[in-house]
Amino acid sequence: MKILLAVDASPASKAALEAVAKRPWPAGSRVEVLTVVNTLEPWALAVIVEEMKARAQQLVDSAAMQLRSQGLVAEGAVGEGDPKDVILEHAAKMGADLIVVGAHGMSALEQFFLGSVSKAVLRFAPCSVAIVRKTEGSKVLLAVDGSEASQCAAESLAARPWSAGTEIRVLSAVELGMSALQGAFEIPALDAKHLESQRAAAMKRTEEAIDSARKILEAAGIATSESISVLAQAPKEIILQEAAAWPADWIVLGSHGSSGLSRFLIGSTSETVATHAACSVEVVRKKL
Repeated sequence: MKILLAVDASPASKAALEAVAKRPWPAGSRVEVLTVVNTLEPWALAVIVEEMKARAQQLVDSAAMQLRSQGLVAEGAVGEGDPKDVILEHAAKMGADLIVVGAHGMSALEQFFLGSVSKAVLRFAPCSVAIVRKTEGSKVLLAVDGSEASQCAAESLAARPWSAGTEIRVLSAVELGMSALQGAFEIPALDAKHLESQRAAAMKRTEEAIDSARKILEAAGIATSESISVLAQAPKEIILQEAAAWPADWIVLGSHGSSGLSRFLIGSTSETVATHAACSVEVVRKKL
């Protein structure tokens, strides 16, 4: 894998660095550590920029050394400009498979990983994005809906080595269909047999989504458990609640997808989960 680790001097970036150093990666993986000096800010006078560049170089050199001490191939780079643009451009240039960032952070002279930066990376990255909040634990919640996007998420997990003791739970949801809307919108009662048929079809799709993901993972020797939820709430709420109740250390989901009457893993859902989860989140996307 080609991994782009975007850092600043914040605790959130330290957690991202530790997560990359701790997690096993496929043989031959390479990490590029990137930090960005924002030269577009009003305070960016020449003398300050040069000092910031020197500090940034020290930061990436130290991070790369830490990764190399764990057996990873790693190098550092310092970019200049708007952080979100530089991160995205660097990811495209190196052909990154995964961008890893801290959930938020603040460096000494500038706010680096604000919501606008991490959201822009999440929305426009040419590859998968992991947003790290903590480094401990190995409980992974994989949210699937049977779409190509969720299949990519399962295949991404299956392609990586995992530490002993890793637990992966596969989550999907049964859509309530039109029966759930009758009370709220005063829709006339529909034929009971037809509604039951809809419900059965939804259950079948959900079971097939879980079964497909589990087969992909178990073919790679990864043990899984499963969870089926009745979709009485928005998908993002189900994912967040399931992750909190378990509790999960990572949530992994596809970047988008659709299933039946309601879209389950759509872009807004993955973004909301990544923004509000109490744990780390990886949104899997096919490389552009």
